[in-house]
Amino acid sequence: MIHHTMIVAFDELIPSGELDEFLKGLEELTVGTGAFQSFTARHHLRVPADDHAPVAVASAVVQFGVADLDTLNDSFSLPSVGEFISSWQARRPYKAIWVNHEPLT
Repeated sequence: MIHHTMIVAFDELIPSGELDEFLKGLEELTVGTGAFQSFTARHHLRVPADDHAPVAVASAVVQFGVADLDTLNDSFSLPSVGEFISSWQARRPYKAIWVNHEPLT
């Protein structure tokens, strides 16, 4: 199994309910494709030191599980994924950084 761990940082503070909507939509989208074996997401837990973050402060962390790198690569071209991203980027711009890796444990 390969994990695709993504850190999502919205450009502006996003209300908790909207973040939940984003994460739920992402889960439904990805799990619904059949390409993903697992999905886990959590909100970032804010602390005062976040005000001094050198790059960005995360809004959430998301981890997808897929069978292999080919499956992961193919998932980026699913039309529904692009539509979801475009819709949210128009509504609430965000940046994402990710790492593809084998399970950590």
